[in-house]
Formats: sequence, C-alpha cells, structure tokens
Amino acid sequence: MIKVLSGVWALLLGVVLIMLGNGMHFTLIGLRGGIEGFSSAELAIVTSGYFMGFLSGARFTPLLIRRVGHVRVFAALGSFMSAGLLAFPLLADPWAWTVLRLLVGFCMSGIYVAAESWLNNASTNETRGKVLSAYMIAQTLGIIGAQGLLTLGDAGTSVLFIGASILVSLSFGPILLSATSAPVAEVARPMPLRDLFTGSPLGTVGIFLLGSVYATQSGMGAVFGTQIGLTTSQIALFIAMLFAGALLLQYPIGWLSDRMDRRKLIFGAASLGAVSCAMGWITGGGLWPLMASAFFAGGVTTPLYALFLAYTNDSLSAEDMPGASGGLIFTFGLGAIIGPLVTGWAMQGLGPFAFWLVLCATFVAIALYALYRMTQRAVVPVEETESYLNVLPTASTVAVEAAGEWAAENAETDREADTQS
Repeated sequence: MIKVLSGVWALLLGVVLIMLGNGMHFTLIGLRGGIEGFSSAELAIVTSGYFMGFLSGARFTPLLIRRVGHVRVFAALGSFMSAGLLAFPLLADPWAWTVLRLLVGFCMSGIYVAAESWLNNASTNETRGKVLSAYMIAQTLGIIGAQGLLTLGDAGTSVLFIGASILVSLSFGPILLSATSAPVAEVARPMPLRDLFTGSPLGTVGIFLLGSVYATQSGMGAVFGTQIGLTTSQIALFIAMLFAGALLLQYPIGWLSDRMDRRKLIFGAASLGAVSCAMGWITGGGLWPLMASAFFAGGVTTPLYALFLAYTNDSLSAEDMPGASGGLIFTFGLGAIIGPLVTGWAMQGLGPFAFWLVLCATFVAIALYALYRMTQRAVVPVEETESYLNVLPTASTVAVEAAGEWAAENAETDREADTQS
C-alpha cells in the first residue's frame, strides 16, 4: 500500500485540501444562513442549487477538458470556486447564494473529473482498487477535518469563508505540480433512464431515493442543528458523525456485500438507517443520542450508494456498465436536487425535527422497495456477482467507471482462481 501511495500522495493531499474547503462551506451555509435569518425553505433551495450545479458539471466538464485540457480546466474551475466562497458573506441573500452554490457545485464536479482522471491515469489494473480506497479515505477525512476547522472562527464573520477559499487555492499546488499528462476524459454517454430501470429497477429507484438522503444529510444537517439551538462545535460534531459513520461502516458492509444477496443487505442497511432516524426524532434533541443517530444514519448512506452501483452492475453486461454508471449518477443527482427541497418545506411547516422524519420515510421506502424486488427476480448467485465498488456519492463518472472496470476484472480473477482450485 505504501508503494501505491508513493505515486499518488500529492494528488491525495490536494484532494484533502479541497475537501477541507468544500466541507467547511457546506456546514457554513447552514450556520451563516441561520444568523442571516434565512428560512428552512430558502436554505433548501440554496442546498439544491449546489447539486444542480454538480449535475451540470458532470455533463459539461468532459467537453471542456477535451477542448482545453485537464490543467486549464482544473485551474479555472478552482479559481472560480475560490472566488465564489469569498462572495458568500458579501452577498447575504438567498437567491444570490443559490447562484453561488450553482457555481460552486459546477466547479466541484469539474474538479472531481479532472482529479479523478489523473488518479486513474496514475494507477494500474493491479493498484486501482487500492488507489480508489485511498481516494475515498482522503475525501472523507477532509470532510470530517473541515468540521473541526469550523470551531476556530465565527460563522457571523467572513473569516471561515476566507479560510475555506484559501484551502481550495492551496490544493492547486500539490495537484498541478504532481499531475502528469492525462488522457482525454472519455465519459460514456449515460444510459437512458428507461433502459436503466428495465435492467435494474431496484438500482434505479434506490439510488434516486438515496440521492435525496445524502443531500439532505450533508446540506440540511447544519440547518437542523442551528434551528434546534446546537452550538457551532456541536453542529460541527453532528456533521462529522455523519461522515465518520460512513468511513467506519463502509468496509464491513462491503465485506458482506460480496458474500450474500445484496438485496437483503440493502434492506438491512436501509432499515438501520430508518431506525436511526426514528431515534433521532424520538430523542427530542438530546446531544449524544443525536450523535449516535447521525453516526448510523450517515454510516449506511455511503455504503448503500456503493451497493446500488454493484447490484446494478450484476444485472448488466460489461459493455453496458459505463453507460449505466452515468445514468445512475444522473439519477442520484436528480434525487439530490429534490431531497433538500422536500425536507426544507417539511421543516418549514412541521418544525426542525421533520429533518429526521423525511430521512426516516425515505429509508423506509428504500427498504420496502428492496423487499418487494426480492419477490420479483431470482437472486444472482454470489459467485456470479461483481466485486463491491468502494466509491463515494461525490465521485464523478470517471471514478465510478474506473471502479466498475476494476470490480469486473477483480471478480473475473476470483472466479478463475476458484475454478483452478
């Protein structure tokens, strides 16, 4: 593993710095929005703006890279994002913030495409799985670390926004100085949603609902914390617990994924998420019960994303996997746009604890649909499934396609080894 990291450590360091800045900005929106008196519905629109931009960036960035190259696209988008972060405290208006979030989301999507292209180019078939795992850990640690940085300043001033901007700017150094020439970003055309649903109804519906869950957790979690009166440190810890759970539960769930019917595991993980959210609602604001609820609710979200990708690939041919990856990311993005809007309006009408109710209802819907699909299609034998895809919901099509290719090759290698033995 050390030998693998020696070739990509600078890229991963840049990713950590980017995630520190982006993670700070995500939580800052909820903190500063509460100080400015923005309503839940207004902050929901602001949150959805990011995912609208992210979805757009995923479609258009490969075209930009083909036209002017990775380095120029990465540097330009990073500069725009850094400037956008500085503009938030200067333009304290929900609609202005929505436009800025569109910009930041578009830039982050493009940054992911460029960075993941370099990472993919720097890895081989033998090392790709380890590189992707290291990339996932770097992203998650960056987001968790960002919450700690929030306690060093006052959300009512510009200091923390400036700090986030500086971190994003600093990330250019290790990435641009270490990146070698990368191949043109070749991203497969997304599979039409009708074909995707026909091939894997559970994967399509499940990842749409999960997009709603992820965006609500990451975008509206700070809003919820602000509205129930948590301090900045407590809100930072709450958000950190969402991602700490994902970091710790990803591997045991991934291990189980390669050893049992994935639909049963999806049902179990979604049920755990629903119970955790119900506990968050029942506790009525007790600090440590809230943290435990965040840990398990956030902890199953990222593994569920990887599970849906792996389960969908089990139902498709190798030629269809790249297009399916693009279709699933698009579907996830649609859910991510809608989820915060529904949650924000619910919180506006029912109070802040509707945050947990919406999440619980969505997890229940995932669990019930997985249960229903078990009655509609025979189980795929474990030995015929692809390997678990160790990727985050924030990954671009580049990383998802690379992970899918690795999973297929790894599963084929395992099957050949089993046959020879």
